[in-house]
Amino acid sequence: MTKKRFPLFPVLLLVVMAGALYQFGERWLRLLLIYLSQAGWAKQIISSIPLTRQVAARFVAGETMDDAITAAQALNSQGMRVTMDLLGEHVANPDEAVAARNEIGRLLERIARSDLFDTNVSVKLSQLGMRISEELALENMRELLGCAQQLNNRIRIDMEESEVTDMTLRIYRRLRAEFPNVGIVIQAYLFRSEADVRQLIAEGAWVRLCKGAYAEPPDVAFPDKADTDANFVKLTRMMLSPEARANGVYLAVATHDEKMINATLDYVREQGISPDAFEFQMLYGIRRELQESLVAQGYRVRVYVPYGTAWYAYFVRRLAERPANVWFFVSNLVKR
Repeated sequence: MTKKRFPLFPVLLLVVMAGALYQFGERWLRLLLIYLSQAGWAKQIISSIPLTRQVAARFVAGETMDDAITAAQALNSQGMRVTMDLLGEHVANPDEAVAARNEIGRLLERIARSDLFDTNVSVKLSQLGMRISEELALENMRELLGCAQQLNNRIRIDMEESEVTDMTLRIYRRLRAEFPNVGIVIQAYLFRSEADVRQLIAEGAWVRLCKGAYAEPPDVAFPDKADTDANFVKLTRMMLSPEARANGVYLAVATHDEKMINATLDYVREQGISPDAFEFQMLYGIRRELQESLVAQGYRVRVYVPYGTAWYAYFVRRLAERPANVWFFVSNLVKR
């Protein structure tokens, strides 16, 4: 009988991550994984493991537009709305930014032809050239919003690292002056977010509130989960307030955390807020049973469906969000 040989790197990775979790807690494990999501050497090693792609398929619809459309159709059949994301960020040159813009434009056209129910698109400005030039990203996004408007669709601008938050909001506001079909994302772990939310409420914005998935310094973001959670609840209530709703704010509560979901449900029931005045958003492949339960209760749920070949960074950030995802990944590798 041949002795089973385990892949060396996954075993070492398991040991390192288990040690980080035991010694320092989940925060340090999360920081380690966020580092791995950005490290070129880690991408080369981890993405070259054959089973990695199979495990990543839990979180990514596929590498092609057809894969994403098929996933969206399946979700629609279960009563769920969809936002699609062409994976990719931090492009290195203008040609890559234009290529991404063109692909997203084709995606908008494909959505219109596919008779999908309430399916829109999410875009990272760094994918459209923001780190090369603010004007490049602005012009690429302007073209996409014009296309979306003609097709009666919407685009939401994803939020990235805190160092580009000001630029992202500046681009968003310049575009919002021309296009009512553009939305934005706010991250609850940033200290600045309460002030940003107050301004967005005054502007009647279309906002997704998430906790945040990037490594940020303690002078910029809450280092403790409990503080982030408290701010998430506070910002949720601000954007569901009578003032916010009267101004036209439409909130997407983006979380898989049942405590945050229950806090939202308690508030909307107390205030008599209609289920169609807001929505929950969750990621493809995560907490599917919770997504289905909320739909069954009559609430709107939109699933974030990513696709494309640039799946590595997105995949590792999903591992960083929940330790259970890490063990799912590594245990599948070791089982082979």
